Amino acid sequence: MTKRFQLRVEKALNDEHLGKALGHARDGFVVKRQNAIDAFPEFEQCREQAAKIRAHTLAHLDDYLLQYVEKVEALGGQVHWAPTAADARQIILDICAAEKAKVVTKGKSMVSEEVGLNPALEEAGYELVETDLGEYIIQLAHEPPSHIIAPAVHKTREQITELFHQHHQALGYTEKVTSIPGLVNEARQVLRQQFLSADVGITGANFLIAENGAGVIVTNEGNGDLTMSLPRVHIAITGIEKIVPTLDDVSVLLRVLGRSATGQSMTSYTTFFAGPRRDEDADGPEAFHVVLVDNGRSQMLADPEFHDMLRCIRCGACLNHCPVYGSIGGHAYGWVYPGPMGSILTARYQGLDHEPDLPNACTLNGHCAEVCPVKIPLSELMRGLRRHQNAQGMQARPARWGLGLWAALAQRPRLYRMISRIAAGTMARAGKQGVLRSWPLAGGWFAGGRDLPKPQGKTFMDVWKKRNG
Repeated sequence: MTKRFQLRVEKALNDEHLGKALGHARDGFVVKRQNAIDAFPEFEQCREQAAKIRAHTLAHLDDYLLQYVEKVEALGGQVHWAPTAADARQIILDICAAEKAKVVTKGKSMVSEEVGLNPALEEAGYELVETDLGEYIIQLAHEPPSHIIAPAVHKTREQITELFHQHHQALGYTEKVTSIPGLVNEARQVLRQQFLSADVGITGANFLIAENGAGVIVTNEGNGDLTMSLPRVHIAITGIEKIVPTLDDVSVLLRVLGRSATGQSMTSYTTFFAGPRRDEDADGPEAFHVVLVDNGRSQMLADPEFHDMLRCIRCGACLNHCPVYGSIGGHAYGWVYPGPMGSILTARYQGLDHEPDLPNACTLNGHCAEVCPVKIPLSELMRGLRRHQNAQGMQARPARWGLGLWAALAQRPRLYRMISRIAAGTMARAGKQGVLRSWPLAGGWFAGGRDLPKPQGKTFMDVWKKRNG
């Protein structure tokens, strides 16, 4: 385990506020998702269909992208291709400069986090205001998001109260508000003027539809609608894999997205947008741009071992059901995307050596794959990353020796059973108070205060044999 990952994990495990916040969030997400699925008997059928749509789209991605671009341009919009993160930043900076923008409002977008858009805009002198409540909270706290659909899930209500009180006093909000409705209302009032004064609005897009050139945004606050429709210019930044062939296909994906993400049959706002304002429109932007970000996606698409990861529709279900994420939160993962999906995306976008611990920060219980609405085999992909690490000699020497020894024993059943029996008996006699707190050659496993319940002294096969005569 690298020192930096160990420090982040220890910090997370010792953070009482984080543990409290994650506990509330985990229970809520998991229960709501299950209730929503129980009330929708066709969910598994819909999930199967969603997975097929995503797989089909990726197999013909170039065709659907070209179709989408043709439709957007026919509607009066402009499409920009961003091969890298730096290209995406520069394209948006150039648009803002050409429009002589001063205030930029922004809806939640993980791709914008991925390409480092916020620091680039702020460094260029723009007044950048996040309009999603969670993103607004972490902007005030100067922190990155810790969850892909709930960016401030790691914050307790008490912490948000203090943040608002600290930053909003100068705006005339001197009374400390503690209730959730009160906090939401205060943020809404503060953001109202920013919506009206913004020159450019930047959003992401949950889906882009090839057949008509439309984009789709789902939110529960309506901030995305105001961000895209009130400023003179709307910029939508999104990954190239967000293309969907038809409106019918989007309807299938929306049915699994809301239920998997927040346990809602539909989010409060599902907005379709297409091109700049037309003469007959009552409102909307004067100019419309789409920035299609590659940033490693083409490379992943060409990799038969990992291209299934591009099916991801960013619902967060794998995070919500992951015991590791539920213990350490998103910041411990070290980059934009946390949890099971993040461990794979970080390795593919940043390189296996960027955060080498992530493929191993997983119990391989498989729950993430079971709840994935587009059936991404997340556990198998995680195993694949481990195989690559082993093949490249990236694992620590004791771990490689241990795996080699285990592989040699596993191919010799009699010897394996004999040594397992000896080890189980020895471990049962070691330790105190029913747990082991250290073991030869396993010091790293016990780091961070973990302990191991003592075995009962018999191997599984011995117990099974005795039980079945």
